Amino acid sequence: MTLRPAPPRAVAPKISFVSLGCPKALVDSERILTRLRAEGYDIVKSHAGADAVIVNTCGFLDSAKAESLAAIGAALDENGKVIVTGCMGAAAEAATIRDAFPNVLSITGPQAYGSVMEAVHEAVPPAHDPFYDLLPPQGVKLTPRHYAYLKISEGCNNRCSFCIIPQLRGDLVSRPAAEVLREAEKLVTAGVKEILVISQDTGAYGRDLAYSESTFGDRTVRAKFIDLARELGNLGVWIRLHYVYPYPHIDEVLALMADGKILPYLDVPFQHASPSVLKAMRRPGDQEKTLDRIKAWRAACPDLTLRSTFIVGFPGESDADFDFLLEWLDEAKLDRVGAFKYEPVAGALANDLGLPFVPAELQETRYRRFMQRQQAISAQRLKLKIGRHMPVIIDRADERHAEGRSKGDAPEIDGKVHVTSRRPLRPGDIASVKIKSADAYDLFGTAV
Repeated sequence: MTLRPAPPRAVAPKISFVSLGCPKALVDSERILTRLRAEGYDIVKSHAGADAVIVNTCGFLDSAKAESLAAIGAALDENGKVIVTGCMGAAAEAATIRDAFPNVLSITGPQAYGSVMEAVHEAVPPAHDPFYDLLPPQGVKLTPRHYAYLKISEGCNNRCSFCIIPQLRGDLVSRPAAEVLREAEKLVTAGVKEILVISQDTGAYGRDLAYSESTFGDRTVRAKFIDLARELGNLGVWIRLHYVYPYPHIDEVLALMADGKILPYLDVPFQHASPSVLKAMRRPGDQEKTLDRIKAWRAACPDLTLRSTFIVGFPGESDADFDFLLEWLDEAKLDRVGAFKYEPVAGALANDLGLPFVPAELQETRYRRFMQRQQAISAQRLKLKIGRHMPVIIDRADERHAEGRSKGDAPEIDGKVHVTSRRPLRPGDIASVKIKSADAYDLFGTAV
C-alpha cells in the first residue's frame, strides 16, 4: 500500500485577543475564540506578531472604560489592525471609541459574534485546513481546565438606577434549558470539575420563555431556575451560582444545597441596606425581611456561604444611611463581601435623581470603614472553620504547597485555601484538607 504524503498545511492567520470585564464578557470572548479556532485561526499572546487584534471591552464604570480605551490604544500602537467589541462598543459609547481611535477596523456591541467574525474575515481572510484544524467539543476556554463559566441568559429586565447593563446588553434573553444542559455535559466530559453559573440575573432565568420546556435526553426540562439547578446538580461536579437576585423563589434551591447537589454558596448582590438608598437605587427595600431570610437560609443549610457586593457613596447617602448599612452588616454576618465606590456612569438614571453627590473624600472614608468592618466579620467567620476537614479544589500547586478553594470560595473574587501536602497535588484535584489556621480572607491547612 502506498501512503500519500500529507498535504502542505496552510499558514494559519494569527489573532491576538484582549478580554476585559466580567465573567459574562469572558464567556463572550470564549465564544468568539471558539469560532476563530473552528475556522483555522491561531490565537497568539503578542500583538506585534498577530495579523489583527480583537479587544473585548467593558463599559460598566468609568474606570473600566478607561481601561478599555487604554487597551485599544496599546493594540493600535503595537499592531495597527484592531477590532473592537463588547459593552463599550454599544451604540452609546461607540462614538467615544471612534473619536479617540478613528483607525479601528470595526466597533460592535456585546454578543455581536457574527459582526466580529465578519470584521475578522475582512481584515484577515481565514486559511481553513480540514486536515489539521481541530476544535475541542467544549469549545475554546479562557479559564483553567478544571473550571468553566456557564452563561444561561443575556441581558436584564431590572432597571436599577445605577446600572446601564440593559442599555448595553438588552432585556433578558434566556437560553433553552436543553441547550444549557448540553453545554454543561460537554464541559464535564472535557474534565471540568466546577461549573460557575452566570447571567445578569440568574434567578430570573426562563421568565422571558414563559418557563417553556425543551427536550434533553429522554425527558423534557423547564427553563426555570429551580429546574435547571436540579438538573445541573445531577452532573456530579461542583455547581456554583452567581448573581442571584433575592426573589422569593430562590429559597427553593437551599434544599439542593443541603443535599449536596449544588454548592452551598449564594452570590446575592444586595448593594445596600438603607431603605432610602435602596429606593433611590430601585432595589428591594425591606432589609428587615432580608435578614430574616438570611437566617432561614442558614437554618436550612448550615454550611451556606453568602457573598455579596455593595455600593458606598451613592447619591444622597447620608451619614445615617451609611451607619445603618454598617449595623446591618454586623447582623447579617455575610461571609464574602466586595464594595465599590459609586461612579456616575454616563446614561445611569441615578445621575438625574436630583440627589446630592457624595464627595470623593467622604466616599473613600466610607469605603475604608466598610471594608474594615467586613474584614473583622470575615475573620470571625473563617475562624469557625479551623479544625474542620474540607474538600478543596486545587488551582495551583508545586511539590509541597498548593493553592485551592473551598466550596465557599469562587475563583478570582473570594479567598484561597493554602495547602501543605506530603504528596504532589495537581490543578483540578479535589483534596481533603484539615484547616489549621485562618486570617481575614484565607484558610491554611494540610492535605490528609
